[in-house]
Amino acid sequence: MDALRLIDISRQALEGSREVPEVVAESWQIQALAQAIGSRLALSGPPDVRGEARALGETGGRGGGVYDHPVVRSGGVRAAQLTGVADPEAVLTALLALLGDVGIALVAVACSTDDEGLYWQCIETMDSADEAMDRVRGMLRRLPLGEAARPPETVRGRAGPL
Repeated sequence: MDALRLIDISRQALEGSREVPEVVAESWQIQALAQAIGSRLALSGPPDVRGEARALGETGGRGGGVYDHPVVRSGGVRAAQLTGVADPEAVLTALLALLGDVGIALVAVACSTDDEGLYWQCIETMDSADEAMDRVRGMLRRLPLGEAARPPETVRGRAGPL
């Protein structure tokens, strides 16, 4: 399944999470997805982003015990369905937003819990998501974006030669 579709599925699942264990499980699913996207881009992404993508693959995996979480185990790790990253810029932009949503959701959980273990688990996962966001921003900066990536005639507002 393409990365953009998995990101959309993950966003919907996070938005639909009502209980604390669901939010935590979805945050771990999203960390696993960040890791998978990073690993995929490290192997076959644009050459300018491969180093940062490799670091994202490593960062995404530190967001908690992804594979040990009971909710993840029961439904499997969604990131395992990743088949490709067709549009790296769109995927990284969407992943950046999704990681931001994870941070917001985890802040809400951390602020509402009396369980010290869960609190620190949320803090560690937020740190990992924040580091992953930094990696994604770095990759977006390295991609040829905007007007610099377009042919000159398109930049000037023409579709082709006169």
